[in-house]
Amino acid sequence: MNGKQRRLGRNRRVFVVMIGMSAVLALIMARLAWLQLMPAAPAASRSVNWKREAVAQRERALVLDTGRGDFVDRSGLALTGDTYKALAVFPVQAEARGASTLDFAKLAAALGVKADKLERWMRELHAPAFWHADGELIPHKLTERQLGMIGTLRVSGVRVLPYRNRYPSSFDTKHVIGYVSQHPELLRKMYGRELAARKMHLHDLIGGAGLERSLDRLLRGSGPTSVSYFTDGSDKPLNGLDMRLTGPHNPYYPLQIVTTLDLPIQNAIENYVDDHGLREGAVVVLDAYTGDIAAMVSRPRMAASSLGAAGTDQANHAIRAVTPGSVFKLVTAAAALEARLTEEREPFECNGDYGRYGLHCWKEGGHGRVTLNEALAKSCNVAFATIAERLSAEQLAVTADKLGIARKVGWSDNKPFKPLGHPLRLLEEEEAGRLFDTFPVRRDGGQLAQTGIGQRDVTMSPLQAANLILTLLHDGRVMEPRLVSEIRYAGGQRMAALPRLYTPSRYGSIAPTTARTLLRGMEAVVKTGTGRSIHEGTWEVAGKSGTAETVRAGAARNNQWFAGFGPIRSPRYTVAVLALNRTPGTPNKATALFRGVMDLLASHVKERGKDLRS
Repeated sequence: MNGKQRRLGRNRRVFVVMIGMSAVLALIMARLAWLQLMPAAPAASRSVNWKREAVAQRERALVLDTGRGDFVDRSGLALTGDTYKALAVFPVQAEARGASTLDFAKLAAALGVKADKLERWMRELHAPAFWHADGELIPHKLTERQLGMIGTLRVSGVRVLPYRNRYPSSFDTKHVIGYVSQHPELLRKMYGRELAARKMHLHDLIGGAGLERSLDRLLRGSGPTSVSYFTDGSDKPLNGLDMRLTGPHNPYYPLQIVTTLDLPIQNAIENYVDDHGLREGAVVVLDAYTGDIAAMVSRPRMAASSLGAAGTDQANHAIRAVTPGSVFKLVTAAAALEARLTEEREPFECNGDYGRYGLHCWKEGGHGRVTLNEALAKSCNVAFATIAERLSAEQLAVTADKLGIARKVGWSDNKPFKPLGHPLRLLEEEEAGRLFDTFPVRRDGGQLAQTGIGQRDVTMSPLQAANLILTLLHDGRVMEPRLVSEIRYAGGQRMAALPRLYTPSRYGSIAPTTARTLLRGMEAVVKTGTGRSIHEGTWEVAGKSGTAETVRAGAARNNQWFAGFGPIRSPRYTVAVLALNRTPGTPNKATALFRGVMDLLASHVKERGKDLRS
């Protein structure tokens, strides 16, 4: 055989080998394509395709922490976010749990449940879940004793894991903080672009009220922390893989929102009003120096984990506007003083009946001869109807605006708030209130008289009432009560500061002399007038009471108010109390609660002074 023939033979062999290798490669590629694209093997088969394996692993992921930002009070005490140990259970085949009958019985005993009930619950699980005791709406918080009992057991798919509960169980959920829930309509309104891009889904949780709502975009964070438990396609644990923790790695999130609330004061007032029977109403406490909101309480309570449950109410009555009654007489007096239509010592005659419009004084037989100061102290309807009829609707409306009434006063930034890129209002649900349903086009004496005593169409919120007192203490300058002081990154660095702001009226402000005249009248209320029942107490206080006639479900009701400040010589706080829908003829619940709240504040200041000196 010559060289040419040998070369041809070698080339032929190489060609055959390459054809063979190509055929083997084609078979491998076909097999891979079949594994990925063809239907799964029968249930009896032990082979499960990769898609099914991946789905099985994903279904066994359990969220430990949503990654949502938290709120703290002015001193750094947590208002949201409570991490504790809970029992997590992952769905695996019963025979694969590897638990002895004794271990399973011990687990049931540790949880205080019958073994068959626990076994049935585990068997019916289709997704990982935390154990809830009967009646509990959040994962059960394991006690030290339970942790000790469970720690010695060996049950596959059962683990003690840290769970972050959004709202601590140690105190009530705060209306002012709000809640998170599924809210598809609100989600569409706030996150239309994200929904369209499929970055969010309609079942995602969103802030539904309070600061949870107004700061939702900042609070969402960078994602949840979850744990995965690995099983094969037949729900058997994959030995050696156990669990994997996954979560975001952004060092700046979640954010921390520093509020102006004082948690010890907030909780003390909540307990106090509950113990003293405030079933429906609100209390607002403002720092007299800064205008910051130190406490904001609303009743009925809110249950963030069971919205709409009987005996609860999601509405924040501290920022809802209702009929104010005689508290509004401060505005009427201010309007007349500003217009020079009265003065502090002007006398008025009250025989109990105004003589027209069906209007009469609350005191049978009247107050006799009273000055403006005394009329304010004794809340004389006849005197204030007389004053109101001297005014025009415009004069009343302008003075109300100067005092922050009939407009929203909660902190807001009309310029784009840098972290959000759009204007921010912290209390989005705040109601502005009003003086008139529609502004009168002609003079109506009856309308003016009833408006002047805080009836007819007039509405005001407790926040506005507390801020009205603050405005008088600040010589007529209207502040915007602040609820958040700053926003911090996870590491504590400041992201943004929210400055204290004033909200001047376009009409200017009342004269300081007018403010001081009204403050003297408020002192007289407690010394000799409708508030003399609360004259005795830790601090000397001043304020204005109110009883507004309303109707609820066809029955006559009263809104009872008291708004004031204390101590008189060096004011520390302004307080507004509202007791809603009270039975007519009953003592003013708000006046009594105001005294109690002021005593609590005095005690708090005293204790804090001791802490600073020690």
